[in-house]
Amino acid sequence: MSLMTKAIGTAKKVKHRFQDQIRARTPVYLSPVRRIEQVALGERVCAMTFDDGPCRLPANPDGFGGKPLTLVLAETLEKYGAAGSFDVVGDTSGNYPDQPGKEGEASWGGVAYDHYPDFGKDSDGGALHCPELVDRLLQGGHEITSHTYSHVLFGKKNLVYGRRHTLAGLDEAVADLEKLHALMKERHNYEIRLSRPPHYVDGIAGGFSSYDAYAKLGYQYMAASFDGAGWLPLSSYEAEVEATWKPIAQRLAENPDCFCGQIIFQKDGYNMARRSPIAHGLDRQLELLAAQGYQVVTVSRLMELSPFLDVPQSDPRGAAARRLLEGGWCPAYRDNSLRTDNPLTRGELAMMAFGWEAVDTRVALVRGQEKLPWPDLKPGHPYAAPLLLAVRAGCLPDGGKADAPVTGEEVKRFLSARLGRAPEKVPQSLTHGEFFLLAAPLV
Repeated sequence: MSLMTKAIGTAKKVKHRFQDQIRARTPVYLSPVRRIEQVALGERVCAMTFDDGPCRLPANPDGFGGKPLTLVLAETLEKYGAAGSFDVVGDTSGNYPDQPGKEGEASWGGVAYDHYPDFGKDSDGGALHCPELVDRLLQGGHEITSHTYSHVLFGKKNLVYGRRHTLAGLDEAVADLEKLHALMKERHNYEIRLSRPPHYVDGIAGGFSSYDAYAKLGYQYMAASFDGAGWLPLSSYEAEVEATWKPIAQRLAENPDCFCGQIIFQKDGYNMARRSPIAHGLDRQLELLAAQGYQVVTVSRLMELSPFLDVPQSDPRGAAARRLLEGGWCPAYRDNSLRTDNPLTRGELAMMAFGWEAVDTRVALVRGQEKLPWPDLKPGHPYAAPLLLAVRAGCLPDGGKADAPVTGEEVKRFLSARLGRAPEKVPQSLTHGEFFLLAAPLV
């Protein structure tokens, strides 16, 4: 293993610890866009995602008769009755002028931009250039998700990609996503519903994030809970292949149920050493999971089985929250948890009911194009736009604090104004779970 590879691996671990610490200190808000990493599921079902394809180039080293790498992965999945979520790009050939980075480093495919499947070989990858592979994936029952059209970073990531160009702001990020969405719709009659930002960079210039971009398109944020490791170069190809399956074997030996509801990250392309260990490692991964009775499905199918992180569908509160979700409400927090024992606040009630409708209003507030009537609530607060719409619709009285617990009378007024009916009796205070059970039959 090279010093650069060790540094990248160490940096990744440090980054995860740092992000965990930040996450523990950062307030979590309800959101129309939820980050899907794992779901509460007691069955041995998990999902696999494959980034950066489709890839028409063969595996490296090959051993599959020159078949395109994406086809190798699809056929391997289908051998086990499995289906994957292929997180595709559109076309990276517009990411020039550029120069190739050093092999083994994060910029291996380009210093200023990414190029897939490799520098100077953009025409052998992406949905624009490989429609036959997209069709083959769809015919095999696999899912297509969006890794953006051009795979240009949404915003800055100075630690690893300080020399990278980024998109200019929210409008440019949305336009890039819409370009791939339109390509899939027009050429394949397929509607994308999930997306993952390039290199998981969420920040967008102007006070926005990937969640704002996804909200504009009605997407959910597809993350992952387990790293399949095929992206990281090691001392040899054999070591790279072993790194794709050995951790799975170890985890299953410790706890055969550990992958229930998990999403496993993979790569449909070359790693930083221009090799593709997943081509040979995927069969072993699937063999290990199948031996423990696992079914591997798409992320969308996993979400159908269990939409939320912390409450299964066997729990009445989880089932009620799902009914609200399907009715266009936003019952879950951004991390996809329900936190059913949390007391319900006015801001949360407004977000539940008006989260999707408030997407454009939020953008206008952040840009200073619209004003709030409450001086103590900042325009960028996640609940500012939903509260504004709730007041305008007569669901909540003007004034008051967003984080104040909602009263039973306010809930009755809210439901009457929003849904045209409300229960006769509502407790003076409610938890989220109690509200789900109360409101779901009315939606």
